[in-house]
Amino acid sequence: MHPYWFFIGNFPIRAYGTILVLAFILAVGVTLYFLKAEQKAQYIDPILDLAPWLLIGAVIGARFWQVFFFDWAYYSRNLGEIVAVWHGGLSIQGGVAGALIVAIIYIRQKKLPFWELADFAAPGLILGQGIGRDANLLNGDAFGGPTGGNFGIVYPSESIAASVYGTQPLWPAEIWEGQIDIILFAILLMLRLRRWPQGFIFLFYVMSYNSVRIFLEMLRGDSPRFLFNWTAAQWSSVCFVLIAAVLMVWIFIRDHKKTAESPP
Repeated sequence: MHPYWFFIGNFPIRAYGTILVLAFILAVGVTLYFLKAEQKAQYIDPILDLAPWLLIGAVIGARFWQVFFFDWAYYSRNLGEIVAVWHGGLSIQGGVAGALIVAIIYIRQKKLPFWELADFAAPGLILGQGIGRDANLLNGDAFGGPTGGNFGIVYPSESIAASVYGTQPLWPAEIWEGQIDIILFAILLMLRLRRWPQGFIFLFYVMSYNSVRIFLEMLRGDSPRFLFNWTAAQWSSVCFVLIAAVLMVWIFIRDHKKTAESPP
């Protein structure tokens, strides 16, 4: 855990914020790389114009999700903490949802192909999420629950995790999620080697990440639990998986119809 890189006077340069900005820049960079590599350079300028709005939408969505879906019981008693994003508490799922809403509005206005661009963005998205988990580790949030043995992470005494669990070893939930994100990034790169219906790669990303998240949340120790002892992230993941599954069936049916109607 290393929440601060250094101080400028009394102003801290936080690891959490700098790593999240780096993750966002790399995610956009990967998207631009694939656009250029696959001769879709006409979309580069629109993506660059869209990028700052995506960041704003992602931060707002991530905080909204965290405050109102994940931990309203805490924030309702500490209203001043709602705007304190530098303390951590940005939901990845909310960030993706917020950025997606902004992207849909922009793409509709510019009459750009949504599913095609979503497929290009998917590898960068999951790479950014994997790097973002490093920010959680350095900040000491998104921690796991007790392992019940000698295996696990023991957080420093000044961390949130230690205030909850003391010196108990905790599951490295955020580390494992970051590692799985990198594996999913590699899988998405391999999927780009063949033709799929437009939208498949993005929907595969949504389904695979959220399926993994359902199981990893069982190890988390920092989230309130609700029906079936599930966290809000698990319930969000189930919804995203179901929506992605329905849309995936739709895009395959749409693609089959287009193929059948095209002249031989």
